[in-house]
Amino acid sequence: MRSVLLLEDDFFDTMVVQKSFAKFNVPHKLYTAFNGIEGLDLLLGRNGASAIDPLPEVILLDLNMPKMNGHEFLAELRNHPELRDIPVFITTTSSMDVDRLNAQNLGISGYILKPIDFETNQDMVDSMSLLEKLLK
Repeated sequence: MRSVLLLEDDFFDTMVVQKSFAKFNVPHKLYTAFNGIEGLDLLLGRNGASAIDPLPEVILLDLNMPKMNGHEFLAELRNHPELRDIPVFITTTSSMDVDRLNAQNLGISGYILKPIDFETNQDMVDSMSLLEKLLK
């Protein structure tokens, strides 16, 4: 079964993602992590976490999280040869150009402004690209 890793520290935003995926009947197993450290633990199977197997096809990444933020997580992810090619979509409330540029420099697949809503989101192109990846 396809899987998605969602790194998000807000419970409400996690629920929004789950509902958006359900609305479009996207077959997936959703793994969630509260911050970048927990996300890496799930990907690498460390600190008592079982590794996601197979690796997720897509990572949805919030930028503003405690302990290890999205930029720090993305930099660490790109340093692991077995993880560096997983498509990452930033999901954030930040529309700041500097955040978008920093993320793009780390090889993201898309930048989606919250709340995620495949029908009305301002970043429709990124949302549709994400949906297409999940449906393949």
